[in-house]
Amino acid sequence: MDDRYDKNGFIFAYLLDGKGGAKTLSFEEVKAWHPGDGTLWVHMNYTNATMKKWLKSESGINPLIVEALTATETRPRNLVHKNAMMVILRGVNLNPNNDPEDMVSVRCWLEPDRIITMRNRLVLAINDLMEALPVGNGPVSTGHFLTELTDSMISRMSTIVADVDDNVDELEDEILVAQNVDLRRKTAEIRRTVIGLRRYLAPQRETMLRLPGEPVDWLSDEHRMRLREASDRTTRYVEDLDAIRERATIVHEELNNRLAEQMNRTMYMLSIVTGIFLPLGLLTGLFGINIAGMPGTDNPWAFSLFCLAMMLIATAQVMFFKHKKWM
Repeated sequence: MDDRYDKNGFIFAYLLDGKGGAKTLSFEEVKAWHPGDGTLWVHMNYTNATMKKWLKSESGINPLIVEALTATETRPRNLVHKNAMMVILRGVNLNPNNDPEDMVSVRCWLEPDRIITMRNRLVLAINDLMEALPVGNGPVSTGHFLTELTDSMISRMSTIVADVDDNVDELEDEILVAQNVDLRRKTAEIRRTVIGLRRYLAPQRETMLRLPGEPVDWLSDEHRMRLREASDRTTRYVEDLDAIRERATIVHEELNNRLAEQMNRTMYMLSIVTGIFLPLGLLTGLFGINIAGMPGTDNPWAFSLFCLAMMLIATAQVMFFKHKKWM
């Protein structure tokens, strides 16, 4: 796993053999490398001060590009300088105890004979390429490395987008039979996830659209074709997220409408009950006055007759409400 690195921020380095395998190198051997030795792949933590110093003073990369590669916050982008290219991509965060929408960044500096990748948090797509080298299925060139990296990152996105889409499907089914407040929380979580994913996937789509047409000679026709396919998949995922966001909004509005309808129905029933008991309460209040002259105070049947009268009044009110179709 590439999450183990020394105090200098160096994670690993390989010298690609051009056949899918590679030789492991130390950082001292990286410093002694020359282009004629073969294609070099170095992976490091860009937040480390030692690595930043090496990039600025010994790597030979333009200082402005180094500044862009090591910036704290960055969005997906690419930049061609001579026959080399800076590529910054984002992948879903599948590390334990992390939210997928908190996307991790991988920064790449790609030359015909040298690949420098950087990250702060673990990027599983880099692990995929690293673990493929011992069995001879790793990248054989810089162009191949770029296509394999984009394929691996996009494949993981498909799983997350599909999971979010399934969650919306469940909400749409659940809202037909349930109207509890917990559905609002679930809907809010889905919308938050979609917004987080789209924040980086939208600019990444633009980056992927530009990659196949960049004027570098280490991208073959096959590499450009694969990058166009990766661009198309990224565009499709962005469109899927837009559709999911719209569906989540509709679910949220439908839930609010149902809750409002339920509240209105409850208030309406309370109004009916209030309308029935209002005259009865007036009568009981009136006959509850303890002053002289109240009728029936000496009649033993007065209370029974009074209760019967109230029952008749209540029955008449119910019949009147039904006649008016208020009940």
